[in-house]
Amino acid sequence: MSQNYKYRLTPLIKELPAIVPFVGPETAERDIGAPFFARMGANENVFGPSPKAKEVMRQAADDIWKYADPESHDLRTALAEFYGVGLENVMVGEGVDGLLGYTARMFCSPDAKVVTTQGSYPTFNFHVVGYGSTLHYAQFKDDREDPEALVEMAREVDATLLYFSNPNNPMGTCWPSETVESLIENVPAEAVLILDEAYIETAPENTAPPIDVSIPNVLRFRTFSKAYGMAGARVGYVIGHAGLIAQYDKIRNHFGMNRAAQMGALAALDDQDYLHETINKIKNARERIYTIAADNNLSAIPSATNFVAVDCGRDTAFAKSVLDGLVARRVFVRMPGSEPQSRCIRVSVGNDENLDLFARELKVVLSDLR
Repeated sequence: MSQNYKYRLTPLIKELPAIVPFVGPETAERDIGAPFFARMGANENVFGPSPKAKEVMRQAADDIWKYADPESHDLRTALAEFYGVGLENVMVGEGVDGLLGYTARMFCSPDAKVVTTQGSYPTFNFHVVGYGSTLHYAQFKDDREDPEALVEMAREVDATLLYFSNPNNPMGTCWPSETVESLIENVPAEAVLILDEAYIETAPENTAPPIDVSIPNVLRFRTFSKAYGMAGARVGYVIGHAGLIAQYDKIRNHFGMNRAAQMGALAALDDQDYLHETINKIKNARERIYTIAADNNLSAIPSATNFVAVDCGRDTAFAKSVLDGLVARRVFVRMPGSEPQSRCIRVSVGNDENLDLFARELKVVLSDLR
């Protein structure tokens, strides 16, 4: 094929850069030429899924020649029962990322305005820009998303979508349920609130307001990737008004779900005892990261997630040097992408071995830098 071949791409695609929103640990391993000793950057749950879920997925391998149920009926039914809503109020998809992509396809066009927070979850922005919409950014306030600023901006620009995550990624902070309820009440009627609750299981009990599927313009996104420990299975779901949820059937990939993953998620949902054990392990690991930070004269931002933002106490360049030093010593971590949050590194919780290694290597890296 000639190097001068001209593809009939859309004008929008011609203009967009070819990027990956996140640099994966595998990419970083290829760059340094060695595997990581501790994988603590992607907010994966090192404690893994329920043993019951793993066994079900192993057994499902025998039938992996079959397509998955395109309606995810059994999993949707179980989720609907778990949350006390109707089957018509739940949609399952390929992780929250896949569902955000479908949502952007439903609502985003070149004339649509979308409001989010500068430095918040970049994959949502990636999907929005991919459909030609304009992003408008509010700023973090005290390392939390600012719901009042987001609502004000949504009104100002006549937003089609408003994105708000609670708890937040990348800072791990959250708002109590009454603040979220106020946000829901004040979202302009013409806008749809994208309420990303991927980390809700690891947050304090008063973080999530009750689910009310009678509200026509709120979509609540949750996942099996974080607390349930199934990030590689790619199982997310969205809960909302039946009329809104029905729109996904118009454009989603009906055979996008993995058959074994569907069955594993169903077993994981049924094993709430294991989930609660995992949440306790996550809490203990967060406390350990707080202690490691303090031992190195750094401060950790209290987290409601399975990761901790550690304030390196200086500027972005210094935090990047800390991150680079850890990666070079084969400890994978990440950092927020926008100032002033980029003064931090973001450390996913780990097991005791991971945390011991992180403590040792952080001390060495900081000593070298200082």
